[in-house]
Amino acid sequence: MIHHQLNYGMNQITEEKTELVNKYQNNDRKAERPSNAFVGVSWTMLLVGMTAYFIGLYNADMELNEKGYYFTMIMFGLFEVVSVQKSVRDRLEGIPVTDIYYGISWFAAILSVTLLTIGLWNADLALSEKGFYSMSFLLSMFSAIAVQKNTRDLQSADNK
Repeated sequence: MIHHQLNYGMNQITEEKTELVNKYQNNDRKAERPSNAFVGVSWTMLLVGMTAYFIGLYNADMELNEKGYYFTMIMFGLFEVVSVQKSVRDRLEGIPVTDIYYGISWFAAILSVTLLTIGLWNADLALSEKGFYSMSFLLSMFSAIAVQKNTRDLQSADNK
């Protein structure tokens, strides 16, 4: 009797989970608009992070090729985190994303952080400068993800 009740309960949970997944994938869910405050803070933090990074880079006492390396790392990283966010979101919404693109996006995002870390580790900079570049880089990366998510959420909410 108890075994029968457990099986019934598990089947009911499985059916409810399947229904929720299908509902989500069929876009039957209501698209929620992010608040204006969250959108504003996301954009502000992206601009603050990038501006701080670029001002630090401009004022840095390093060779031009070294500045170019750090500039390339932040631009590469920003593109890649947006690409990762988009491919993850596409998959969640049932939009086809090839495994190779999904994998390359993740690899490149991790690579940008790794290359920045290696560059800062080997740079002849004060620890405070290394920390400054790391924090402004990570703030920019996180903010770019939030901005991309907000843009997608606003577009989805406007289309429904």
